Amino acid sequence: MKAQQLLHACVAGSVLATIALAIPSFSQDAPKRRPRIAVLDFDYGTVQTASSAMFGTNVDVGQGIVDLLVTDLVKDGSYSVIERKALDKILAEQNFSNSNRADPTSAAKIGKLLGVDAIIEGSITEFGNETQKKNFGGGGGNWHGFGVGGIGHSNSKANVAITARIINIDTGEIMAVADGKGQSSRSSTSMLGGGGNWNGWGGGHADFGSSDFQQTIIGEATKAAVDQLSTGLISNASKVEVRTIVVEGLVAAVDGGQVILNVGAKDGIKVGDQLSIERVTREIKDPTTGNVLRRLTTSVGVVKATDVDNVSAICTPVSGTDFKVGDMAKTITQ
Repeated sequence: MKAQQLLHACVAGSVLATIALAIPSFSQDAPKRRPRIAVLDFDYGTVQTASSAMFGTNVDVGQGIVDLLVTDLVKDGSYSVIERKALDKILAEQNFSNSNRADPTSAAKIGKLLGVDAIIEGSITEFGNETQKKNFGGGGGNWHGFGVGGIGHSNSKANVAITARIINIDTGEIMAVADGKGQSSRSSTSMLGGGGNWNGWGGGHADFGSSDFQQTIIGEATKAAVDQLSTGLISNASKVEVRTIVVEGLVAAVDGGQVILNVGAKDGIKVGDQLSIERVTREIKDPTTGNVLRRLTTSVGVVKATDVDNVSAICTPVSGTDFKVGDMAKTITQ
């Protein structure tokens, strides 16, 4: 009888062990999020004369190329890319001009305001044909534009070269660089020739993502250069550390079911972040200096940020109800 009971116990123990192995462990740390980046429009000053002759007007080819690059990075998924609206808003608020694009210190400042882990900024070093490349650096040269899309009398292939840098927003350090070069597989007497009737530019901006543009020889070279550049940036994603930020603030107002905090995006708060709300019950002070050594607190609840601007966050309760002005808010966020 005892032998039979022992057998049953062994079988039961084996079953329980199997079940325990099959149940995932919830004590393990959650996987880290993807590095969050912002991509500034690339500087195109060195190719502005050539591109203006090509289009017949000044077109921000730096913005057009970044639009293509962002599409590549989003499709790959190695990075989480801040949308252009959020970036443009910060740039406007900080009066961040195009001349600041290549300045790592300015880029780092913008990165902190956006709450990203790194900034990608870059330059376009070639945008045109071989004849342009040879003559524009010589202080005069003998290249002459022939109106919109004109490059001269001879057939030529299109060439595009770009370079980018990944900048640490805490130190301004350049963590990695990547380059992209592209050449059209075809030749033409017009950089905008080769297919379609593309005229997708106006107001200083060009739609480089359109299929008509990518059928032109300059579009073909541009796409090849951007694809090569994005591959280089993606291969360096592991060098971008996900930042951990401790954010502390106070409840500024309680309005109905909403809790408003005095910390926002510039402090590192993002929509979806959860913050613990605690109430100070006692302050321990140094009897000699009167300085606060420690604050004893009790938990009030948890809130979740639903709307965030630079200096404040509107939150809804996740747990708890008795929130009051002056309560401490704290989160450790990535």
